[in-house]
Amino acid sequence: MAGKFNILLMGASYGSLLASKILFGGHRIHLVCLPAEADLINAEGFRVRLPVKGSKDPVVLDSRKLPGTVSAGAAAGIDPKDYDLVGLAMQEPQYRAPGVRELLDAVAKSRVPCMSIMNMPPLAYLRRIPGLDANALRGAYTDSTVWDNFDPACITLCSPDPQAIRPPDEKVNVLQVTLPTNFKATRFPSEKHTAILKQLQDEIEAIRYETPAGKIELPVKLKVHDSVFVPLAKWAMLLAGNYRCVTKDGARTIQEAVHGDIEASRSVYNFVRDLCIKLGAAPDDLVPFEKYAAAAQGLSRPSSAARALNNGVPNIERADKLVQLIAASKGMRNAAIDAQVAVVDERLAQNRKKAAA
Repeated sequence: MAGKFNILLMGASYGSLLASKILFGGHRIHLVCLPAEADLINAEGFRVRLPVKGSKDPVVLDSRKLPGTVSAGAAAGIDPKDYDLVGLAMQEPQYRAPGVRELLDAVAKSRVPCMSIMNMPPLAYLRRIPGLDANALRGAYTDSTVWDNFDPACITLCSPDPQAIRPPDEKVNVLQVTLPTNFKATRFPSEKHTAILKQLQDEIEAIRYETPAGKIELPVKLKVHDSVFVPLAKWAMLLAGNYRCVTKDGARTIQEAVHGDIEASRSVYNFVRDLCIKLGAAPDDLVPFEKYAAAAQGLSRPSSAARALNNGVPNIERADKLVQLIAASKGMRNAAIDAQVAVVDERLAQNRKKAAA
């Protein structure tokens, strides 16, 4: 009989989306988050709104009504060895924050299997890609040393393809899914570790949710793949859409970034796709531009990176810079990517200058 797992998720926003699906299997989840979020989740659980085909109203998953259990709290006082799986669902710059950094280091040293659902792959995961010099990529990270104690065999990457937002006029325990695509994870080298992911995948696949119209399948599944390259399919999307939302003096929506100049978007997208193939990806590991462009039609908000820069943050995830550095290491350059990286660099420099004033 399949067992019940203790799962630690660092980050309650994206973490609650994955948690909402895992809870159907009766597992125990502990979310690491800010005190105000933790208090609210412990008192009221969390809600995830999922758009469902054929219905104008979303399905609302209430964690209190699902078979598993959820708790939440700060990073202090957690022993990762109490858990079967750790999920990383914060933005990359947050892992160097006091408390979070120490917990991440304890996770690394525990050798508990760890699955990242960040856009920015942990540096240790990049060590699983043959022929890539991870040390040459440190400059893309806010603080690359937080990943140094991880054994690459114990860390995997799950592409956070579903898009979700915290509605600004609601409580912080509410998450609204705006693009209900799948999480795509790479297996671990270990069969034992991979078996955990495959059990979660199968349980999520089997979910049938009771509605007034009868039982329905829910979108946003977890798919486990053998190839280390499958989660990298997100890179082309990030560089053709998310980072191109960032303009010199503000932000535009992902839909505008992609469709404002569709040929420029296609060129950036296919450059990143070609880079992934040069690293060793099979074309089937990746997503064709047409499929991404169609999805982008419905993305009517600026990316989280663009919104964060507008809010004055001094650090964001730099997958744009990471791809630029990897391309350079393979003798590849793209003028549009170079120009966009320079825009993001400039916006960050302005924010840091204001913060220091």
